Amino acid sequence: MEESRLRVLTPQVIAVLVRRGADFAAAEDAVQDALLEALGTWPEHPPRDPKGWLVTVAWRKFLDAARAESSRRRRELKVDGEPVPGVVGSTDDTLQLYFLCAHPSLSPSSAVALTLRAVGGLTTRQIAAAYLVGEATMAQRISRAKRTVAGVRFDTPGDVATVLRVLYLVFNEGYSGDVDLAAEAIRLTRQLAAAVDHPEVQGLLALMQLHHARRPARTDDDRRLVPLAQQDRSRWDTRLITEGVSILQRALARDRLGEYQAQAAVAALHADAQTAEETDWPQIIQWYDELVRFTGSPVARLNRAVAVGEADGPRAGLAALAELDPSLPRHTAARAYLHEKSGDVEQAARLYAEAALLAPNLAEREHLTLQAARLNAAARHSSGQAHE
Repeated sequence: MEESRLRVLTPQVIAVLVRRGADFAAAEDAVQDALLEALGTWPEHPPRDPKGWLVTVAWRKFLDAARAESSRRRRELKVDGEPVPGVVGSTDDTLQLYFLCAHPSLSPSSAVALTLRAVGGLTTRQIAAAYLVGEATMAQRISRAKRTVAGVRFDTPGDVATVLRVLYLVFNEGYSGDVDLAAEAIRLTRQLAAAVDHPEVQGLLALMQLHHARRPARTDDDRRLVPLAQQDRSRWDTRLITEGVSILQRALARDRLGEYQAQAAVAALHADAQTAEETDWPQIIQWYDELVRFTGSPVARLNRAVAVGEADGPRAGLAALAELDPSLPRHTAARAYLHEKSGDVEQAARLYAEAALLAPNLAEREHLTLQAARLNAAARHSSGQAHE
């Protein structure tokens, strides 16, 4: 069947799943997976009832996803939402699944995408955002990965680097996104660190712990986002910080630097500062230089530009930002922040409002909207005083 007819059927099938009790986002993901399966099987085996076929397959995929989510939440409850220090015992089936999905027959990027979708519980939209690509492009990548491993014997696990990338992205989504996956990512990374003696595994675990230590202060009593500079540092988990720094120091001592160790070093410098004003921004810039050297990541370049704005002044930061693609996630928010620091309140308010429309999650959207409102109110107050 041609893709145009599939597009016509898509909203109808979603509506059926919603009537059966699925929420809209879950129904949309399940139907998308069913469409991918249809594209792979219908050319040779067209169904007599296309809509019925899609409803049946999509509902099955919704139930599979719901069971996987329920299982993940039970695992999180077992660790009470917090990582426990120390070495763990043998690894469980979840970590083994990460390795199996990182199959040698797949490219690293395809293996990561497939694992995030099949095991990590992320939606295609969330994975696409992490890779800075369109949702349709990521859906095709996942579909190709599924076809590649179809019929392959999963007795040859993938490499550690691919599994690290998956765990890193799952943690990021859990830390800053709408789905709480951070504790599960830390639990699995602890198991990996106990099983694999590698400084980058230690670096990733240290990075996760240092970020997770700040979690209690990331939101206020009304669940609104609190920027790092404004957080109550007395609420940071000093136990996790101490353990994270210790793990990072052991990893760095092995003199085999990698991207996760570099990111953890940045997090450690933030954790070391008693106040935001005491942050060692010049050293943070040096670590971002290392990170850019390892990865070439545009996101790392953007974070470096903000650090330059802190160390050398907002104009220097804006100049560094101007060299980057303005479509990068949080680019507009970074510009708004640096314009505010430079005293350009009107431009900052406009950019905060624009950034709110581009925010990847509800918490950031609300925070940026409030920043725009705050500056607009300040500008009106200033204007009123000037006319008195």
